[in-house]
Amino acid sequence: MNPYVLTALLSSLGLGTTLTFASSHWLLAWMGLEINTLAIIPLMTQHHHPRAVEATTKYFLTQAAAAAMILFASTTNAWLTGGWDMNDMSSPIASAMVIAALALKIGLAPMHFWMPEVLQGLDLLTGLILSTWQKLAPLALIVQTAQAIDPLLLTTLGLMSTLVGGWGGLNQTQLRKILAYSSIAHMGWMIIILQYAPQLTLLALLMYIFMTSSAFLTLKASSSTKIGTLATIWSKSPILTTAAALVLLSLGGLPPLTGFMPKWLILQELAKQGLPLLATVMALAALLSLYFYLRLCYAMTLTISPHTNTFITPWRVQTTQFSLPLALSTVVALGLLPMAPAIVMLV
Repeated sequence: MNPYVLTALLSSLGLGTTLTFASSHWLLAWMGLEINTLAIIPLMTQHHHPRAVEATTKYFLTQAAAAAMILFASTTNAWLTGGWDMNDMSSPIASAMVIAALALKIGLAPMHFWMPEVLQGLDLLTGLILSTWQKLAPLALIVQTAQAIDPLLLTTLGLMSTLVGGWGGLNQTQLRKILAYSSIAHMGWMIIILQYAPQLTLLALLMYIFMTSSAFLTLKASSSTKIGTLATIWSKSPILTTAAALVLLSLGGLPPLTGFMPKWLILQELAKQGLPLLATVMALAALLSLYFYLRLCYAMTLTISPHTNTFITPWRVQTTQFSLPLALSTVVALGLLPMAPAIVMLV
């Protein structure tokens, strides 16, 4: 892709998200979401592959439906309250429509069906943008309107997403689909704690972005898209393989890695709020996700492909990829748990 076009599209992505962040008016927020959607579509179709075009079409249709629902909900709210202010969501019908539309935007269960199919049709870097940056604007709107939404609805969406994200990834062999279900499960953790401790939602989002970035950049560096190819990368890059296995365990929430911190704090907060049963179900749902991460780690570190040599290759293919983002995201994804008390004080 032409560098000038790429710069314009990435700038538009940033502009759309910033516009949604800064707005307290529904029309401005809707405009930011639309700029976001339109900016990522050329990035999704840049390889001109039929599967990429199919994924882009699915993505556009779901995002357009969600945007139309947001516009309809905000118009209904303006009709009933006389204003377009985001903080004045006094109509329960409008609030329910808004959360349904935003759940469709970020892929919360039961509006998650588009997410694995779309991510499967994209290349890894565009998939990284879709899994991280594209979540920010809708999540900002959910955080701003959370007080007007029925707590039971938020709890149901969060719990369903965590369970679906765990169950859905169990039978997958495609790494992008596994990461899509991982994204759905992590969104569930963020939504379920939103009404009790919004700062923990932001902490979980930040940790999720670092861990997912590290996972996608590792797969990009090793050119892996299926579980079968993971067994061949240890002979080419043993250090990268070790780091990738630890990042996957961190995504699953295994101590003493960074990914344990948000899950630990969320379960602690749920118990404080007098919801031990919900905390128990969430912890058990996390075990489902941990199983398919362990499956990936097993394929990556404990199996030998029949098509590879059983020794470390003496040659190295010179990579043209910029490795600093991978290194930084991997360090953050693995080593922040000892700083948990300081981070808790900050949030």
